[in-house]
Amino acid sequence: MIQDRKSRRGGDTLPLRCSPTSSQRVLPSKQPASAIYLPPILAARPHLRPASLCQARGAYSREPFRPQAPRDLEKEKRRLQNIFATGKDSEERKRKPPPVQQEDSAPEPDRFEELVKEIQERKEFLAGMEALGQGRQYRGIILAEISQKLREMEDIDRKRSEDLGKALATP
Repeated sequence: MIQDRKSRRGGDTLPLRCSPTSSQRVLPSKQPASAIYLPPILAARPHLRPASLCQARGAYSREPFRPQAPRDLEKEKRRLQNIFATGKDSEERKRKPPPVQQEDSAPEPDRFEELVKEIQERKEFLAGMEALGQGRQYRGIILAEISQKLREMEDIDRKRSEDLGKALATP
């Protein structure tokens, strides 16, 4: 025990093997000083990198200038004049009203026709996969999707029939 205290005070390394009981003493083995590794944080002297290494790693390179979008200075002046005159920013900060929808510009695509096109696309995809020899892998998935599309088409057809029946029933 006394020897351990002396070795710690002297700066020697701690013993690598400890005995299970305190009655047995193991003499510390002397290792050469070059075999001891200290991390850079615990090194005795500071480590300075040479300038060439810093330049090679890009420490002195500048980021390129990226200009931002230009501001409309006249609009900014009018906004500030309005704030100073009225005390609030009301004119420029109002939200624009939503655009008026034009019904005649583009008719809404018929969902029934979309479903017909989607079913045709899936059939073409399945045919392409079968040509490549991978039809078995995709057949179940594609047929399930097609059946979902057919059910949706039946619902649309049923609703159209009901609407047509109501329109014909009321003179």
